[in-house]
Amino acid sequence: MWIPTKSILGIPCVIVFLIYKLRRRHLSMYGVIEEFLQSHNNLIPIRYSYSNVKKMTKGFKDKLGEGGYGSVYKGKLRSGRLVAIKMLEKSKANGQDFINEVATIGRIHHVNVVQLIGYCAEGSKRALIYEFMSNGSLDKHIFPKEGLVSLRCKEAFEISLGVARGIDYLHQGCEMKILHFDIKPHNILLDENFVPKVSDFGLARLCPLEDNSLSMTAARGTMGYIAPEFFYKNIGGVSSKADIYSFGMLMMEIAGKRKNLNAFAENSSQIYFPSWVYDQFSEGKDMEIKDATDEENKITKKMLVVALWCIQMKPSDRPNSMNQVVEMLEGEIECIPIPPKPFLYPQETPSSE
Repeated sequence: MWIPTKSILGIPCVIVFLIYKLRRRHLSMYGVIEEFLQSHNNLIPIRYSYSNVKKMTKGFKDKLGEGGYGSVYKGKLRSGRLVAIKMLEKSKANGQDFINEVATIGRIHHVNVVQLIGYCAEGSKRALIYEFMSNGSLDKHIFPKEGLVSLRCKEAFEISLGVARGIDYLHQGCEMKILHFDIKPHNILLDENFVPKVSDFGLARLCPLEDNSLSMTAARGTMGYIAPEFFYKNIGGVSSKADIYSFGMLMMEIAGKRKNLNAFAENSSQIYFPSWVYDQFSEGKDMEIKDATDEENKITKKMLVVALWCIQMKPSDRPNSMNQVVEMLEGEIECIPIPPKPFLYPQETPSSE
C-alpha cells in the first residue's frame, strides 16, 4: 500500500501539536490552581511540598483506599498526628475539585465536618491532607461484610444526628452557604469514637446565605442520592433542599441497614425500600427489628419517618432547613406525622404557565 510522503511527514506534526495542546491545557489548569492559592493565601491550611507528602506517607506505603479522583494514603505529621492524604490524580473541571475542597473547608471547624489540615500543589502533584478517621467511611458499617458487626440502633441514630448537624452548619453556620451536593455513606467518615464527619467537597458550591436557589447546568452527586429537581425542573429549583433530600436517602439506609434500591430483594414490594417503609406505616405497622428493644424500634421509626419527609419529590414538601431536620430528630416521634408517599419520579406534571 502506497502512502504519500506528505502524509508520513505530517504525522509527527500532528503528534507534536496534540502534545502541545495537552501541555497547554495542563499548564492552564495548574495556573488556575496557583492563581487561586495566591489570591487566598490567608487560608488556614498549611501548604506542604511534595517531598513533605512523600515523607509523611513513607513513600505512599499504606494505601487506605481509592476512587475516581485518585488514592488515599495514611500518613503522619512531624508532630506524630495521623493524617489521611488524598492524592488527586484525575482532576475535574480544570482543577475545580481541588479548589472547591480548599475554598470550602479550608477555614471552617465543626465537630461533624472533616478538618482539612493542609494541601500540596506542585504542578501535577496535588494532595489534600485531612485529619485521620480510624473507623473509615460509613458505608462499611451500614453494609458490613460478612463477619463484621453492624451499627447498633443508638449508634446509627447518633451518627444520623451528627451528620444532620454538620450539614446544618454548612448551610447556615459559615460566612457563605456551602451546598455539598454529594451526601452519601462513602462521604461520611467516622473517628475512633464513631463521631461522623462530612467529607469530600469536590462538588460543593458556595453561595450567599440569603440565596434560596441556584442556577445549575448539570446534575451533581451520586445516583441514588441526587435530588430529583436536578432532572425535573418543573418541581422546583435547586437549593439547600437538595442536600436535605440526599441526607434523607442516607438516613433511610442507615436505619434500614440496606440499599434503598435493591433489585434482588426477596419480595418485589421491597425493591424500593422507602416505598415499602411508607406502606408499612400507612397500614399501621411498625418496623420490628430482630432482637431490638421497644425504645430501639421507636428510634428507628423516628429516623425513617424523618427520612421520608426529607425525600419528598417536591422541594417545597421537604423540611424547610437542615436545622428543622435536627429538631425533628431531637423531638418525639409522636409529634411527627407520616408524610405523603415518596416517589422515584413526578406522578403529575404541572402545566407550564
